[in-house]
Amino acid sequence: MNYTQYLQAIKTLNLWAKHYYILDDPIASDEEYDTLYHKIKEFEAKNPNQIAKDSLTERVGDNILESFSKSEHIERMWSLEDIFDTQELQEWINRVSKGENLLFTIDPKFDGASLNLLYENGKLQKATTRGDGFIGENVTQNAKTIQSIPLSIPYTDRIEIRGECVIAKNDFERLNQERLENGESLFANPRNAAAGSLRQLDSKITAKRKLQFIPWGVGFCTIEENSFFELMQKIRSFGFLTSPFSKLCKNLQEIEESYQNLISKRDSYPIMLDGMVIRIDSIALQKNLGFTIKAPRFACAYKFPAIEKKAKILDITLQVGRTGVVTPVAILEPVMIEGAKVARATLHNFDEIRKKDILINDSVILIRSGDVIPKIIKSLPSLRDGTQKKCEIPTHCPICGSELLIEEKLIKCQNLSCKARLKNSLIHFISKKALNIDGLGKRIIDLLFERGKITKIEDIFSLQYEDLEGLEGFKDKKIHNILNAIKESKGIDLWRFINALGIEHIGEGASKKLANTFGLEFYQKGFEDFITLDGFGEEMANSLIEFCHINQERIKNLLNILTPKTTQTPQSTTNLSGKTFVITGTLSQKRESYQEILESLGAKVSSSISKKTDFLLCGEEAGSKLAKAQELEVKILNEKDFWELIKE
Repeated sequence: MNYTQYLQAIKTLNLWAKHYYILDDPIASDEEYDTLYHKIKEFEAKNPNQIAKDSLTERVGDNILESFSKSEHIERMWSLEDIFDTQELQEWINRVSKGENLLFTIDPKFDGASLNLLYENGKLQKATTRGDGFIGENVTQNAKTIQSIPLSIPYTDRIEIRGECVIAKNDFERLNQERLENGESLFANPRNAAAGSLRQLDSKITAKRKLQFIPWGVGFCTIEENSFFELMQKIRSFGFLTSPFSKLCKNLQEIEESYQNLISKRDSYPIMLDGMVIRIDSIALQKNLGFTIKAPRFACAYKFPAIEKKAKILDITLQVGRTGVVTPVAILEPVMIEGAKVARATLHNFDEIRKKDILINDSVILIRSGDVIPKIIKSLPSLRDGTQKKCEIPTHCPICGSELLIEEKLIKCQNLSCKARLKNSLIHFISKKALNIDGLGKRIIDLLFERGKITKIEDIFSLQYEDLEGLEGFKDKKIHNILNAIKESKGIDLWRFINALGIEHIGEGASKKLANTFGLEFYQKGFEDFITLDGFGEEMANSLIEFCHINQERIKNLLNILTPKTTQTPQSTTNLSGKTFVITGTLSQKRESYQEILESLGAKVSSSISKKTDFLLCGEEAGSKLAKAQELEVKILNEKDFWELIKE
């Protein structure tokens, strides 16, 4: 295959893909498609500098990103004003038409994640999430994996094409079933699934999620067209999915008829709909009407009413999240909502169960307003037949059997070895405010965990070159850097080790107090020891005791491995003992440096100004905290004042 043949092959494959993914009218067999695809791949492997931007091989996913860069929209992405009934619709029409007869474009309102596509010279240059309307996240790499987003269009001027990234109901159910089997948290609804899939740092994951893109508007655009309906017809002809039920209406009656027709298709339509979008068709009139602070005056979203369903709770089970939080989940007698079978609903916490008077075997009302997985809003006590029973608050983790921390709404497993929370414990353990192991981030922990290289926290410190060799993206230098960083983490400050454990209610400040007061014996102390510490309440003390009791052997092992250094100091009294400082503005040193100095002198460092604040250490470009301090007559120090104060 030469270059000319290569370009013709891409053209042919794109045509086949359009018929398969866009028109739902395949014109080539799977075997023909795969054969041509592999021929293209072979040419590109031999000629990496000649890969065309509209090659379908560009859709398979690229290297894993560390984070998303920010990207500014050329024209702002607006939200829409919501209306909910015929009266509100009539009022809106009266307001925008001012007695004139107008045409309106109506479209279904898909429930997904909004996306802005920038094309230049006919090529997709950038894909950006809505963000705050002005700036979003650059997800181009992920957008290229979505088959219904053309990599090239037959229009060479610069244009922003806007639409909704959605996931079909059956694909959503399949995705959630996979996550359930893998012990992962479920997506609440197709909208969340679409948004989460679009924002994956690994585009290969996005590629597997079967997202679709349906255009609904434009941002920057030089196409001269006065009818919005005709404009969108032209946009869709560039190779995008068509928008079902799109039409022109000339009055309230026609809009209402279309709205009722759309509601009737709500359950059976394969993609989740949550209303209808109504726009004035005249683009000239759109420009004249302009915008409010939040929304365009020429458009509105006519929302569907919430769906209510009756269901029976067969059982209430316990789900342990990745942070160890235990959540009650209602197992329902399956009900159909918008074509999807719903058999589970979170009950959030046991306080909610009590407030809503929910029992096992109860009949309940589920409400859906934009969610396939609904919320239980109330029980129906009048339908009870004597078989109902109370769901008891658990005392032990359903996964590992450890005793649970129970605090009003919060119920949590604190066992570091619990399979449900192990990976998150690992990620927190190596994080910046904990051990701060350079190069060993969440993505790498995920990979090592999935490959079975790490099954407990201690495994981090026994990793060998061979464990990392051969993993995707791991070259010699990177492996040595990670192993050296792990080695250097030994001998860290004790407070970092305590903070790394992820004890409920115990943050950086409390970790430092424990380290400075009790040293390496912190995990062997009792309630009376903890409660005497400044700032420690009963919840903190009980959480510590529970955690240290469950994880005593694990803490002892980790202390032996890491040999953290302690700066345990006698509780000496200085002129700053018990004083409260707040630090703000740009200083000559990092704020952490000043915080360490102050805490070593017995002072407290707070994040917010209050009447209890004694001093504000203030650098350049100080904002609201300075104003608040002046208002409360808090003593304000610059850096020179600070150094003079600590010398006293």
